[in-house]
Amino acid sequence: MKGQSRARNKKRNRLQIWLRRIALSVLGLIIGISIYLINAGTFMRDPLPMPFGIGAANVLSDSMEPVFSRGTLLIVKKEENLKEGDIVVYQSGKNLIVHRIVRLDGNQVVTQGDANNVPDEPFDRKMIKGVAVGKVPYAGTVVGILKTPPGIILLLAAAFFLTEHSLQQERMQDEQELEEIRKEIQRLKQERKNQGD
Repeated sequence: MKGQSRARNKKRNRLQIWLRRIALSVLGLIIGISIYLINAGTFMRDPLPMPFGIGAANVLSDSMEPVFSRGTLLIVKKEENLKEGDIVVYQSGKNLIVHRIVRLDGNQVVTQGDANNVPDEPFDRKMIKGVAVGKVPYAGTVVGILKTPPGIILLLAAAFFLTEHSLQQERMQDEQELEEIRKEIQRLKQERKNQGD
């Protein structure tokens, strides 16, 4: 019975260790990406870094309703072959705009938000960062928060708490197992003593 209990505890401990490792890996990845995005925006002056031709953009306005709502995270892919109807992310000054292409004229592009009444001013196609190929509703709000220093501090605090809590539970379980082993040794000693009498 006690052997089964110990086996269950070991199995549970191993599961907790793996869950902690996975959670810490995910948190580390999120923190790394957040720091990379902050540095890219601050030092490289690139509001949408696209390593491997893929990036993520946050929808900050309602101009693309009902297709994209404010706070949606867009997956953006570099694309050379643009066509009318593509939803693109382009850089206008320091800002990123998410609008649909309504006209292509050589190197000149005209876009318009689906919820807007008038098209944007024409601009050069090299200002286009990429085409929206996917979306994650509400994730843009979370990413926006995580890109701020308080967001990174919150993530670090969560990682610390997760690690500390998990280690505390592990220590308690180890102490419990040691106590059970001590009791078993004590019982065996007593049993042996009783047999000797």
